[in-house]
Amino acid sequence: MRIIDLRSDTVTKPTPEMYEAMRNAPLGDDVFGDDPLPQELERLAADKLGKEAALFVPSGTMGNLLAVLCHTQPGDGAILEATSHTFVFEVGGIARIAGVLPHVVRGVRGFMAPSAIEEQVCHGDLHRVRTSLLCIENTHNLAGGIALTPQQVETMASTARHHGMAVHLDGARVFNAAVALGVDVRALTRPVDSVMFCLSKGLGCPIGSVLCGPKEFIDKARRQRKLLGGGLRQAGVVAACGIVALNTMIDRLHEDHTHARLLAERLSQIEGVQIDLSTVQTNMVYCRLPQKFQPETEVTFQRGDVVVKAVAITAEQVRFVTHKDISREDVERAGEVVAASLQKSGD
Repeated sequence: MRIIDLRSDTVTKPTPEMYEAMRNAPLGDDVFGDDPLPQELERLAADKLGKEAALFVPSGTMGNLLAVLCHTQPGDGAILEATSHTFVFEVGGIARIAGVLPHVVRGVRGFMAPSAIEEQVCHGDLHRVRTSLLCIENTHNLAGGIALTPQQVETMASTARHHGMAVHLDGARVFNAAVALGVDVRALTRPVDSVMFCLSKGLGCPIGSVLCGPKEFIDKARRQRKLLGGGLRQAGVVAACGIVALNTMIDRLHEDHTHARLLAERLSQIEGVQIDLSTVQTNMVYCRLPQKFQPETEVTFQRGDVVVKAVAITAEQVRFVTHKDISREDVERAGEVVAASLQKSGD
């Protein structure tokens, strides 16, 4: 059985260079501060994103939660886009663990207009929470993998700063955004106080994310990481992959974007399938299937001995994600399999 796995870019396997780096990684105890590779990874990440310091964490969800914990106090409010990953997919940790009340703004393709942000800001009212944080997501997952521009990020961040708020960027796929826009990633991270990016998505690592920001902020985050159980011991085993990823896996992301566009064009030719091609900017393809096709959370399309896997976001909307382990041939074959499966389900 041949499986073309388009559920997410988290399903990738490490590259041969990553496996070799893991095998040869010098190890210590990172909680005691004597594991060399996490420190090297943190220095490299901070430099690439133009921040003073960085912290290796097990997941993007933990990185985002650490940022909220360090930028706020319990009882504060934070502004998030209504379909952002932090609000929709992180199990309410911002409220349950950080004790922060989320104020949601309905954005346009992930962008929150200054007027919409300002409507949610509150300072000095005895009866309301103090709004202390703005969270931005780039690329924006549920908007279709949209890449927000440096100008859009700066507009939102400057609005927040005008009202005395900190700004955190959920940059899980921020390198995808930079490559798609043809800009240095620091153009997207310069306006924000902190940024988290994932090593385990488009960059191909088996585990891990990195939180970047000012040194004092990262020192605080390191302590909060321990509170959440995120202090790994011989973390150099996986940090080794992160170093390889930052040195070798960023420039190739344009291949994933090209494959996503090709897949979107193939799928858009299938009768009953609806795709807004203008949203296919990075490595994601969102499409609406015919109403008679009702997928489960995980979607499989099959033709002969070929299976294509995707994820259902709603009863009709399915997401496909390209990544380093998907070739042009895989994309073309996937289009054929999906077309055949939908035809069969409609017969």
